[in-house]
Amino acid sequence: MHRRTILSAAFALPFAVSACGHVDREPITPTARPTATFSDIGYADWSDQEPDYRFYPGDEVEITVPSATELNKSVVVQPDGRVALPLIGPVMAADRTIAELEASITQAYSTQLLRPQARVSIKSTAPLKVFVGGEVGNPGVFDMAGDSDALRAVIQAGGFKTSAKRTSVIIIRRGPNGRAMLRTADLLTGMTNGRADLVPLRRFDVVYVPRSGVSEAGLFMQQYFRDLLPISFSYAINGFTGN
Repeated sequence: MHRRTILSAAFALPFAVSACGHVDREPITPTARPTATFSDIGYADWSDQEPDYRFYPGDEVEITVPSATELNKSVVVQPDGRVALPLIGPVMAADRTIAELEASITQAYSTQLLRPQARVSIKSTAPLKVFVGGEVGNPGVFDMAGDSDALRAVIQAGGFKTSAKRTSVIIIRRGPNGRAMLRTADLLTGMTNGRADLVPLRRFDVVYVPRSGVSEAGLFMQQYFRDLLPISFSYAINGFTGN
């Protein structure tokens, strides 16, 4: 069992990392070049498909019950993930889609009403929380209000250091079934070209800016990103499942 700090020493976040089994690596010499690739790390293929929105503490939710309009109410998802509703106890909302929350509230009200049918809509959302590390001025966890992208996240984290490799910024995202997806983005072009791929961000995305001297993508992956496990980010790599 290995435990190691991920990202960089300056990225002082309470991330837990672990891996199962021993990984043999050949020593790097002037005549030996690393041959690892992204596929060797076990990341899922990147997908830009937008999943159904899942509620998060701080979101404001509009709840209506057409058969009992006196129960219509706007509520905020509390830090424990629940919403407080009249007649019934708190209902878990965090990490549930609109359809799932509607079903939960309808079921809860069925003990009090005849054939209730709750309707849920999003009134406002809490800021996105993203992780920014590597060669930036102020690595850390940031709340991003409204639509955001990787370049804006880097700017909010203090901008690029002179040692940053701005053409190969890495973004990690929880994908289907909680498995991590990874891609790189050329944010140097994004600073001069309005049509560049700036990678719109989602909640809990990880944005990492490598050093310009690390040119081997496979070696970089082995050094920094094997078994990354930030808060509320769950996926499986190389047979190990984190929760």
